Amino acid sequence: MSRVCELTGKGPMSGNNVSHAKNRTRRRFLPNLNAITLQSDATGQSYQLRISAAALRTVDHRGGLDAFMAKAKDTELSTKALKIKKDIAKASAAAA
Repeated sequence: MSRVCELTGKGPMSGNNVSHAKNRTRRRFLPNLNAITLQSDATGQSYQLRISAAALRTVDHRGGLDAFMAKAKDTELSTKALKIKKDIAKASAAAA
């Protein structure tokens, strides 16, 4: 299972551990990923995604999964999230 957020594309970064003696050794900074179930208002379904804590705060800030997916760039989304975005767009177009 890859350590990449399905909504934002945030992945591991690399850097250094720096000791008190200024010795530097390489390390990885991993994103804070959580398995979350999000509910879509347009489709009425719940989707299980592995997203970062920052992405979860952004989803809440924008007003839910539907509003987040409307503004999300396709290049950042995973294939699973792209399918969810298309389902939400279809359901909202049918309702309007």
